[in-house]
Amino acid sequence: MKEITRAAIAIVIVCIILFGVNKYLNQSSGNASSDTLTIFNWGEYIDPELITQFEEESGYRVIYETFDSNEAMMTKIEQGGTTYDIAVPSEYAIEKMKENDLLLEIDHSKIPNLSNIDPYFLDLAFDPKNKYSIPYFWGTVGVVFNPSLLDGQTFESWETLWDPSLEGKILLVDGAREIIGMGLNSLGYSLNSTDEKELQEATAKLKKLTPNVKAIIGDEVTPLMINEEASVAITFSGQAADMMWENENLDYAVPQEGSNLWFDNMVIPKTADNVEGAHEFINFMLDAEVAAQNADYVGYSIPNSAAVELMDEEVTSDERFYPPEQARENLEVYKNLGLEMLGKYNELFLEFKMSAN
Repeated sequence: MKEITRAAIAIVIVCIILFGVNKYLNQSSGNASSDTLTIFNWGEYIDPELITQFEEESGYRVIYETFDSNEAMMTKIEQGGTTYDIAVPSEYAIEKMKENDLLLEIDHSKIPNLSNIDPYFLDLAFDPKNKYSIPYFWGTVGVVFNPSLLDGQTFESWETLWDPSLEGKILLVDGAREIIGMGLNSLGYSLNSTDEKELQEATAKLKKLTPNVKAIIGDEVTPLMINEEASVAITFSGQAADMMWENENLDYAVPQEGSNLWFDNMVIPKTADNVEGAHEFINFMLDAEVAAQNADYVGYSIPNSAAVELMDEEVTSDERFYPPEQARENLEVYKNLGLEMLGKYNELFLEFKMSAN
């Protein structure tokens, strides 16, 4: 009996010690949050020098993590665990995060540099009055191609992709919305279509593209195009700009039937530990000089009109990457189609991928 009593007392003592350690660690973590800023962003989507500059100017220590899809980002934020102070979702993901009560409202009085943003990029349908998000980068989905490896194709139309001479030459981005959207656009339909007949028609047309598909991939598209191991790729404008910087033979076009106009904005997740620091970081990134430096590094188009004035005019006057408002009329922003319809898009995309294999 004494042995049992001693064992019981030992267990109680261990539990008390563990409770105390856990409480101490939680308190330490809570204290650290006041001088730490945790950022969740796309890969290669900020100039690292700017993180260092922000740390020096603000006194905060930045923890920087990356994600490779809006869906992965949202899942991790919903699950908790790591508490992110800043995230950078795309427009349709912002809509969904608002619906799921995952975002804090942003205090515009703490972001005076918001005045640097071109009004065109404010008060958009996915976030009226920018209550929950602040513009970061924008761009298009289009075709990057190597004229020196082709027979004169310029990709003014999506239909060019189906040219038999392009057999085994096309790389496709591994994204359901982008590729199903491309199929819809090629038929004159909206890339936000929820019409079953239109979706089936687009998928059937995409299956006819399979002989021309070299691969369906992610970031690997960049070295393949730079090294001229492929002739054509469906990709994002900023990624195309990076390729063109490395290989002057490359060109970029947005087909006239229409395509995606996308926006990535900064948000503050509802579970943020350092809301004050999050506002400071957003305001810092909207500073004209900071934003211009970031755009030069990242290569995507920037909504900051004050920063654009500081950038190389040869870059900002290039209508392939800074299309004027009139040229944006045929472009569509992705809408949040809901979980069921997104599942339908993924199902049809998988069906297409299987046919391409």
